[in-house]
Amino acid sequence: MALASLAVIPAAGQDLLANQAPIDRKMKAVDSIQLQKLLESEEIENPAASLYQDWNNVYAHQATALPDSFLINLRGFCMPTDSRVITSNFGARWGRQHKGLDIKVYIGDTIRAAFTGKVRIVRYEAKGYGKYVVIRHNNGLETIYGHMSKQLVSENQEVKAGDPIGLGGNTGRSTGSHLHFETRLCGIALNPALMFDFRNQDVVGDSYMFRKSTYTQESAQATSLRGVPGSKPSVDRLDGVASNNKSAAKKSASRYHKVVKGETLSTIARKHGTSVKALCRTNGIKTNAKLRVGQILKY
Repeated sequence: MALASLAVIPAAGQDLLANQAPIDRKMKAVDSIQLQKLLESEEIENPAASLYQDWNNVYAHQATALPDSFLINLRGFCMPTDSRVITSNFGARWGRQHKGLDIKVYIGDTIRAAFTGKVRIVRYEAKGYGKYVVIRHNNGLETIYGHMSKQLVSENQEVKAGDPIGLGGNTGRSTGSHLHFETRLCGIALNPALMFDFRNQDVVGDSYMFRKSTYTQESAQATSLRGVPGSKPSVDRLDGVASNNKSAAKKSASRYHKVVKGETLSTIARKHGTSVKALCRTNGIKTNAKLRVGQILKY
């Protein structure tokens, strides 16, 4: 039918159609470029707009609807500090929940943006964060940097991963110079140790799959693996924490395995002299469970 229709088009008309085809393709390419620019512009205006309904400079964090699962891209990161010493874990502390990690820094140390994004809050809170900064990132996370001596950015400023955003300090509710670092999704605090390994100055993988159903268990495992093992959280006894806990850290790390590409429950079980059933029982998973790169398994 199409051939018959083409046959009745005069030769000049066929030449016109042939000449028009490259132009149509070029216009489609232009449209695609314009669309990409529009999407990039919207991302700059309101990062992770699919998760957050609005952009405001009012609340440090405000809980909104949390997805059942969400893939957080960890590529293109920068460690917020080159310090490897964790002085206080995420979780229960002094009868309340500590919503982040405390990292040993000294007054004046450079604090950097963990990912590319946009600064939402630059503020001082005398009885809490002290001088702090909140950044919303394109990967859906919001990061909070507390107790700084000086902020180097302003609200609504675009930042790249690694840009200096402040200087280490001891402002607010703090008894020793340190960085209080939080990672939040839709206003809900996630354990930074699920994504950041400060001891190795790296992220745990290319991405982290957040799941409401397994988050609590994974959070506890991450603290055991990358936190301060067996120590009472404190921010005024900072020096010497790493050396005092070195042997405890080795013992803790020897009981955990981080999944790498191509590994299965069987290969992991063989590597550590255990069984697949024992691995599943210890981690509360099924024998046919799909493993994720960067996932932490206890054995």
